[in-house]
Amino acid sequence: MRRLEPAAIGGIMSREVANFRTFWKSSTFSSVLEPVIYLLAFGLGLGSTIVGKVDGLDYVEYVGTGMVATAVIFSSALTAMFGTFVKERFQRTYDAILAAPVDVEELVTAEMLWIGIRSGVYGCFPLIVAMLFGLDPAPGMLLVPVFCFVTALGFAAFGITMAATVAKIDQFSYVTTLVVTPLFLVAGTFFPIDQLPEAAQVAAQVNPLHHLVVLVRHASFGFEAEDLIRIAALIVFALVLWRVAIRRMERRLID
Repeated sequence: MRRLEPAAIGGIMSREVANFRTFWKSSTFSSVLEPVIYLLAFGLGLGSTIVGKVDGLDYVEYVGTGMVATAVIFSSALTAMFGTFVKERFQRTYDAILAAPVDVEELVTAEMLWIGIRSGVYGCFPLIVAMLFGLDPAPGMLLVPVFCFVTALGFAAFGITMAATVAKIDQFSYVTTLVVTPLFLVAGTFFPIDQLPEAAQVAAQVNPLHHLVVLVRHASFGFEAEDLIRIAALIVFALVLWRVAIRRMERRLID
């Protein structure tokens, strides 16, 4: 038997799809409405007080392309944290799944793939909304779902790792405050990184969200050679967190 059985992964993902059909309307509604509110508040509201351009872009374009990363981390990391914890601790869903010919590696992989696909789609919504506010379409934008998918895989693995680590669901507030929020703020979404203190600029260079923001902006306005390094960094981020998530879930579910 292969290490990752497609039938096992497909079975888990089909369950997630069936479950998603019961709440997709509310989830999609919030994913569309949030970027509209942010663009109205920052792009048009705050943007009207900014004289000139930000990194050569109109502020609404700057925020619109940066909001993609925000949509990705919230729809992947938070979904993975709370969803995994509830299914493991309260619903005992994973105990039932592991009673079938499925192992933890396949379980984690399937969860990551499903969350990555969802976030890859939701991550495009801010870009679509930004087009309504004046952002010009570009051929490179066709790669944005791929960038979002790879980044979401890493943050889905991060969320699964946290769910397998904390003892109580209330402890997610520490993760959100100490990890998710700083990553979200130091990503270049609302202001250029080069205006931050030097220590924050260095931290931004290892922030996966910052790499995603840059890739989305370059997809909209022109790629650069260094983008290959950013893509490689996101792939490494996803692979490393994937293995960590598997190990943590094995300890929680089996050991």
